[in-house]
Amino acid sequence: MRKTKAEDNVITFIIENQENFYRLAFSYVKNAQDALDVVQESIEKAIRKKDSIKDNQSVKSWFYRIVVNTSLDFLRKNKKIALVDDDTLDYFRSGKQDTYEDIDLQRSLEQLPITYKSIIILRFFEDLKLDEVADVLNENTNTIKTRLYRALKLLRVEMNEMQ
Repeated sequence: MRKTKAEDNVITFIIENQENFYRLAFSYVKNAQDALDVVQESIEKAIRKKDSIKDNQSVKSWFYRIVVNTSLDFLRKNKKIALVDDDTLDYFRSGKQDTYEDIDLQRSLEQLPITYKSIIILRFFEDLKLDEVADVLNENTNTIKTRLYRALKLLRVEMNEMQ
């Protein structure tokens, strides 16, 4: 079976951005193996649905949407609480470094509802533009702006309470 141009574009995009997709999946599922499973399942879905891409410019938001939805599906199916994965636990057990630069931010982010958390992750950790975030989450850009403002406000309140 011969690969199509759409399939070549999808595969090239995935290979070039694989670390970003793993990081995004991990931010949802909080486990290294589960994140790899989510990315693998997302790639399979993308290859099966490659013909639904309308133009090359939408590949980015199209695939991010697949990863986000696959991560959320995984969480719904498993409904388990994954506090940390083994690597993270070993890191904190080792006590080699006493720097806690982002731990408050990470804890505060975990307290946000998933709709707000998704926007923060996509906008600031994945560096997507607001239009791209809206496309990934299948929402209006103005809705994303409003939710981002609300999420940042909640994050600020949460971080202030931790101090």
